[in-house]
Amino acid sequence: MLLADETGQRTATLLVEGFLRHLHLGRNASEHTVRSYRTDLTEFAAFLNERGAGLDRVDQLTLRAFLARLRERNLSRRSLARKVASLRSLYRYLVEEGRLSRNPTLTLRSPRLPRRLPMVLDETQAASLVEGAGQTPWLQARNHAMLELLYGSGIRASELVGLNLSDVDLLSEVALVRGKGKKERLAPQGSYACAALSEYLRLRRECTPAEEPAVFVNGDGARLTARTVHRIVQKAARRRGLPGKVTPHTLRHSFATHLLDHGADLRSVQELLGHKNLTTTQLYTHLTTERLRRAYDHAHPRA
Repeated sequence: MLLADETGQRTATLLVEGFLRHLHLGRNASEHTVRSYRTDLTEFAAFLNERGAGLDRVDQLTLRAFLARLRERNLSRRSLARKVASLRSLYRYLVEEGRLSRNPTLTLRSPRLPRRLPMVLDETQAASLVEGAGQTPWLQARNHAMLELLYGSGIRASELVGLNLSDVDLLSEVALVRGKGKKERLAPQGSYACAALSEYLRLRRECTPAEEPAVFVNGDGARLTARTVHRIVQKAARRRGLPGKVTPHTLRHSFATHLLDHGADLRSVQELLGHKNLTTTQLYTHLTTERLRRAYDHAHPRA
């Protein structure tokens, strides 16, 4: 249990750090999730320090005061929901570890999130986007291979940059990817992606140290970051004149939607995306229904 005098920021910080280690090592949370939770919980610990309170002295009034302060900053509902989720996870961990006897977040309500259908490129737009972009033949080959893999395999940006040379099998046209929670799955690459990847790897060997295991590297021969992939996708989308904010996840959404449009079953798409729950994948059935409805309204004389 926490002691009554353990109310300083140092104690709260140590407990938060212990939870974040558990999140990363025990629950295999992604670096992005750990980084986001660290930001949220560090802010909460600082708030408690201002009030001279510890994590063990939090009640409903304290939580409401913290959320009220967050709302004053006009944060989005999605950001508020994530902060509520981080608090719930922290206190659940503290109770499970025996550091607290009660969980003050049990009745904490998360903001209701508006249902948003993700942006999806049509097939012509997707084909235009993946044709590669770069100032040199090497960059053109690398970016082309990246875009082909993102659209052809439906993998996340984090999964793309995590690929090692040993994970890619060009003969079988599959790649071993590590998704959320470090869960592994085989992702098909497709003939277009394999051809682009083969050309890129040929050029990569000429300018990358042999000991570097990463498939996708920068000009210095070091592994690319997911942030760099985002910039490359957005730059390619602007060059093609595509509307809206196109991200690597846009290509993932397009991958799933186009599979369903062409008759793939939902369970197969779930496996290909690496979704834990089928309900997550079902979002795309609503997306394809919306597309069909728009086509009907536009084309049928009695719509």
